[in-house]
Amino acid sequence: MPQTDNPTTDRDIRLVVLDMAGTTVADGGLVERAFEAAAAELGVAPGSADHEAKLAYVRATMGESKISVFRHLFGDEDSARRANTVFEKAYGALIGEGLVTPVDGAREAIGELTADGRTVVLTTGFARATQDAILDALGWRDLAALTLCPADAGGRGRPYPDMVLEAFLRTRATDDVRQVAVVGDTAYDMASGVHAGAGAVVGVLTGAHEREALREAGATHVIASVSELPALLR
Repeated sequence: MPQTDNPTTDRDIRLVVLDMAGTTVADGGLVERAFEAAAAELGVAPGSADHEAKLAYVRATMGESKISVFRHLFGDEDSARRANTVFEKAYGALIGEGLVTPVDGAREAIGELTADGRTVVLTTGFARATQDAILDALGWRDLAALTLCPADAGGRGRPYPDMVLEAFLRTRATDDVRQVAVVGDTAYDMASGVHAGAGAVVGVLTGAHEREALREAGATHVIASVSELPALLR
């Protein structure tokens, strides 16, 4: 049974918006490794107080659009874009080394959700090129009905509701946002679901943030893993 303190939903969920890294995809800390390359490009010395502070911010903002994170860290737009370009290139190279894998049971869970008649959308805070590299590495190009990155929704990523609402508009899976479930491993995922008015905002414990942070950000349910999601929604 799902390990949740709120084990049932009270709405007929028709659209499921799933986060990727930390929720359906395990990347083994590649975000931090790619950040090292971006920080070096901007002259941040490894081991310095500045480096540690910036790394702490990256950890705290897992789930947020990466370009937004770099805007905060480096101030001006040119520096943020330089950092983001290096980050995406480094992350892509690590993907190419086979260092991303599905979260246990994720592919099967997406298959079950689809078989149950629900529409599944995969979302990310990465750029489209990185998202596509992950999908290709996993053989997931045709797994979900739709995949979205911040640029597909006007440029704003989490915690804004834009990607959730873009999924709602594009798929036409339901005419009521209360029949949408938003699922992720970070407080930013939860906030995006709350801001979108989703009927279920589900936190998973396979990624960056723990139960308390997910609950504080608005999770209506917290489960151990996405593998438990089909049973939760039935």
